[in-house]
Amino acid sequence: MQAKNFLCLVLLAGLGGCATLPSSGPTGKQIEKSARVPEEGAPIELVEIRTVADVPNVASDAPAVAALPELAPPPTDMIGPGDVLDINIYEAGVTLFSDRGGAGAANQVAAAPGVQVQKLPPTRVDDAGTITIPYAGTLHVTGTTTGQVEAMIRNSLRRLSQNPQVLVTLSQTITNSIIVGGEVAKPGRLVLQTNRETLSDVIALAGGYRGNAKDLTLRIVRGGRSVDLRVNDLAENPSSDIRAYPGDRLMLINNPRTYSVLGASGRVEQIPFGRSSVSLAEAIATAGGANPSLGDPAAIFLLRYVRDERGNDVPMVYHLNMMKAGTYFVAQRFPMRDKDVLYFGNAAANQPSKVIQLISQLFAPLLTVTSGIQALKN
Repeated sequence: MQAKNFLCLVLLAGLGGCATLPSSGPTGKQIEKSARVPEEGAPIELVEIRTVADVPNVASDAPAVAALPELAPPPTDMIGPGDVLDINIYEAGVTLFSDRGGAGAANQVAAAPGVQVQKLPPTRVDDAGTITIPYAGTLHVTGTTTGQVEAMIRNSLRRLSQNPQVLVTLSQTITNSIIVGGEVAKPGRLVLQTNRETLSDVIALAGGYRGNAKDLTLRIVRGGRSVDLRVNDLAENPSSDIRAYPGDRLMLINNPRTYSVLGASGRVEQIPFGRSSVSLAEAIATAGGANPSLGDPAAIFLLRYVRDERGNDVPMVYHLNMMKAGTYFVAQRFPMRDKDVLYFGNAAANQPSKVIQLISQLFAPLLTVTSGIQALKN
């Protein structure tokens, strides 16, 4: 009799603790209630997803690219600080640079009968954007082309030499180049040969990317502004594959997109995108769906931040009832975004089964002991 009384006391204690049974998270009703009346923080918008018209649009990369200054491509022979010029001066008759005991005569060769060419040492454009030419003086060349520099030198020497001809070429190009780094085969300085190269062209010229394109982010820094693009989007959205511009800095960053699965699902973890785009239906399937013992298919929620017209991040909760056939078609058109949270609500109807399971776990050892005592008495 005492054993039975003890069992009853334990049973009552177990039933008294049913309100605090362990669970994997709130039920669908609790999520909806807390979203409509948040206890603290910014208000949360709850959106019921019933038709394709309720599916939010995924922001494209066009606005991000538009944030960069739109600049017309400069001439490919534009000169700036740091560039190194090769300068050859051609003279006929009595030459200005003829050998008069000067050291420069060593670089003087005969280009044709009666014509001498003076090869000046490599000339670097200084930080002030100037170069110094014997007899011509200091010339400001930043922002000019090689043809314009030829004319400047020729005009400076015209009174001192008989019809001098000047040829200027770029030996080392700094101005008409960009810096490429990160997950590329050949990081470093890349000279733009045509100034018509697009972002995808630059990646190819740098030896291509390393890793998987869906996991890579291309960061573009231009004119003090920075924009991030997914490498995959350059192929899928040609309007975002804009031209590179001299002075750009490009960095390929390994930044896989992921979404988190929480609640009463088949698996609780952070899952990477399997492809460049993943639908909500695929995400639910990858997560194993709602747990048959705990989850409620009618209480599946997607939580994300959405940027409003003022540029503020607004918390949004999208609710899907997977007990309705039409929702499965809608979920196929619902695109996932990076850092989304997919939550499977707990089923309130599963609470009694949890109680029974808890009672059986508590009393199985006691019933075994009681049976043993009864056997000894008999």
